[in-house]
Amino acid sequence: MVIDPRAPELVVSDFATMMNATDLCVLVHDAETKNILWANPAACAMLEFDLDEIRPLKAHDMSSSAQQYDRVIGRAWLQDAVEHGSRRIEWHYRSKSGRIIPTDSVATRIELARGPAVLVQFRDIEREQRTERALRLTATYVDALARHTSTMAFVLNESGEIRFATDTALTRLGLDPAVELPAGPHLTRYAHLHRDGRRTVWEVVAKDADPVTSVRLEVTQPDGTTSWLDGSLERLDEPGVTAFLILVHDVSRRIHDEEHRGLQLRRENYLARYNAMGDMAMAIAHELGQPLAAAGNYIAGIRSHLPGGELLDDRVVFGLDAARKQIDRAATIVSTLRAFVGHLEQVEQVADLNDIVAECLSFVQIRADAAGVRVELRLDPAPVQVRCERVLTGQVIVNLCFNAIDEMAQCPTESRHIVLTTTVRDDGGCFTVRDHGRGVSQDPFLESFTSKSHGSGIGLALSYRIITRQHGSIWCRPADGGGAVFGFVLPAP
Repeated sequence: MVIDPRAPELVVSDFATMMNATDLCVLVHDAETKNILWANPAACAMLEFDLDEIRPLKAHDMSSSAQQYDRVIGRAWLQDAVEHGSRRIEWHYRSKSGRIIPTDSVATRIELARGPAVLVQFRDIEREQRTERALRLTATYVDALARHTSTMAFVLNESGEIRFATDTALTRLGLDPAVELPAGPHLTRYAHLHRDGRRTVWEVVAKDADPVTSVRLEVTQPDGTTSWLDGSLERLDEPGVTAFLILVHDVSRRIHDEEHRGLQLRRENYLARYNAMGDMAMAIAHELGQPLAAAGNYIAGIRSHLPGGELLDDRVVFGLDAARKQIDRAATIVSTLRAFVGHLEQVEQVADLNDIVAECLSFVQIRADAAGVRVELRLDPAPVQVRCERVLTGQVIVNLCFNAIDEMAQCPTESRHIVLTTTVRDDGGCFTVRDHGRGVSQDPFLESFTSKSHGSGIGLALSYRIITRQHGSIWCRPADGGGAVFGFVLPAP
């Protein structure tokens, strides 16, 4: 035995003491006969034999009876170590009480003073095997969680980059689980974060995770629909590492149901207000009829008492005639509205949309000039014949134009411009007004009444009812290049 000169105090007996103290089990076999020459206390304790009992034992006395641990295989393993220096094997020993002990065993040829021998070192790996089985089971559970559960999980770093995600989560983001994640993909690249009903940024929700906060994800799907995911964001603080765990589940159906219920409620409110509006219109039409008739009579009386000839100012005549026309128009609108609200029969009157727009243009131009808005006409050169109630359809055109002018009044002066268009389409005659304002986030005709800070909002609501009651359709959509387009189509005769 070679003694390290740096530790000259160690002697051979010291190494025997250390061998006896180790937890590693050790058996020494004769290289030729394979008889057991010696066992350390750890081996004796594991096999439940003392040293005198263990020496006469053979391989089959202390090995599992399974075929793969047959005495012939054990001797071959030891002989292989004698011939080649060292061999490793998983061997199942059997204790005195019959307990089978799986071990990781290494046989090594050593040279003793008495001749060659085989040093067998082994350790109980039963606990390791239990741990391995538990890990395999856990891996199976994790795989099932990643692939099949409806709950979606993301692990993010401090910057909000995705470090891990379950298959269901990746699929929901439009990513292929079979493809490796791109370098540094930020969650907000694929989804919008929401807090308190509004979109927010990663830094805000990460700061609120102390250690847990609620979070909502808005994900736009390839088909254009929106998925809503609700759940929690938890900060995971480990030594030297800060990460975030997001656990969410799909609540799209609940959100859509809530939106549907809200829309139904708004429609019910609209119907209630529309009924009230009908009653109000009937009352107004009834009450205004007599004052309008009286105003017309007063103007006629004034005209009859005016002097003739050169003493009469042309401006006075023009003013009285214009006032009379406006009173007649108001009376026509009131009587028509009263008939419209009170009856549901289809209107058979045929009119040219170009003529109706021309009739309304003076009212529109007055409002536009006051707001500094330029009005451009792009009327179809051919007549745009439609079946409609002429006066009420004109009122719809005025309402839509006034709405566009009010929007343009909020914009810079140089962009105050609206375009009025008429066209003949396969489904009827079409009128549109296009503004260059801030655009629309949703169809205002889905709402009961306007969200403007002034006015009752009856204009758009009544316009919708007038057009749809005449078997037409009315809409609003974002315009190319910004702004919005309001329009309607009425059936051709």
